[in-house]
Amino acid sequence: MNGGPVQATMPFQPQRRKAALVLLAVTLVWGATFIWMKQALNALEVEIEAFGTFPVVALLVALRFLIAMVLVLAFFPTARAGLSSPKIWRGGGILGGLMLIGFVSQMVALNDINPSTSAFLTSLYVVMTALLTMRMSEHPPRRALYWGVLMATIGAGFIEGPPHLSWGWGEIVTVVCALFFALHIIFTQKLTLEYDPLMLTLTSFIVVGCGSLVLALASSGADTINMVSDVLAREGVLMPVFLLGLGGSFFCLVALNMYQRHMHPVQAAIIYAFEPVWATVFGLGLGLVSWSWWILFGGGVLLFGNILVEITSPDSDDQSEPQSSV
Repeated sequence: MNGGPVQATMPFQPQRRKAALVLLAVTLVWGATFIWMKQALNALEVEIEAFGTFPVVALLVALRFLIAMVLVLAFFPTARAGLSSPKIWRGGGILGGLMLIGFVSQMVALNDINPSTSAFLTSLYVVMTALLTMRMSEHPPRRALYWGVLMATIGAGFIEGPPHLSWGWGEIVTVVCALFFALHIIFTQKLTLEYDPLMLTLTSFIVVGCGSLVLALASSGADTINMVSDVLAREGVLMPVFLLGLGGSFFCLVALNMYQRHMHPVQAAIIYAFEPVWATVFGLGLGLVSWSWWILFGGGVLLFGNILVEITSPDSDDQSEPQSSV
C-alpha cells in the first residue's frame, strides 16, 4: 500500500473521545462560573443598586475576557501572529460577536424571567444547533444525535423544575440568546478547522472584552468613572472575576476551540448541556440551591442522552481537517 495519504492525515486521526472528555471538563468549569458570578454579584449589591444591573454585569464580562486575553498573550505568544491577519480578525470577530450578543441578551433577560425558565429556553441552543446544522451542512446529524438532542434539551431544561412560560420580553430575548450560542458552536466548528484556534481565540477575546467594556461605559452614563472605581475597589470581587477569566474564559474557550473541531457540532452541543448540571451540583454543595427530584430527573436524562450518543458514535466520527495557513 502507498503510505503517502496515510502520512498526510496522521495529525488528524480521530480524537473524538479525548475531545469529549475535554469538553466535559469545560462544562464542569462553566458550572463553577455560576458560583463565581454569584459571589461577585452578591459583593456588588450596592453598585448594582446605584448604577444598574446591566452596566455592572457588562463590566464584569469585560474584565473576565480582558484577563483571558492577557493570559493567551502570556501562555501562547505565537497567537500574536494572528493580530496582523485580516482573515483571523474576521474569524475572531464572528466568534467574538456571537459570544458578545449571546452574553448581552442573556444578561438583559435574567432580570425578567425565573431561573428555571431561563435554563429551559437557553437549553434550546441544542435543538437549534441540530436544526442549523441540517440547513448548513452537507452531512446532516446521525439519527442517534437527534435522540441525544431531545434528551439534552429536556434534561438541561428541567433540572431546576418545570419552566413556566408566558412568552414575554424576557423569554423572547433568551431564545435569541440560545440562537446565538448555537451559531457560535457551528462557526467554532467551521473556523477552527480553517484557521489556527489560538489566534482565533485571542481575537475573539479582544472583541468580547472591548465590546463589553464599551457597553458598560456607554450604559453607565455620567457615572462611568465612579462605577469602574467602585467595582474594582469592592472587597470580594477581584478574586471571583479573576477565576471567571482564568477558568470560564481562558481555559474553557481555549479548550473548546482546540477540541470541538474533532466532534460533530451537535454532539458537542449535547455535551455542553451538562453545564447546568454542574452548576446545580456546586449550588447544592454551597447551599445556594435546594434539593428537588427534578435535579435527579434532569441530570439522569441528560446523562443517558450523552451515553446513547457515545455508544452509537462510529470511530470515524472525527471532523478534523488541516487548517489553512494565516
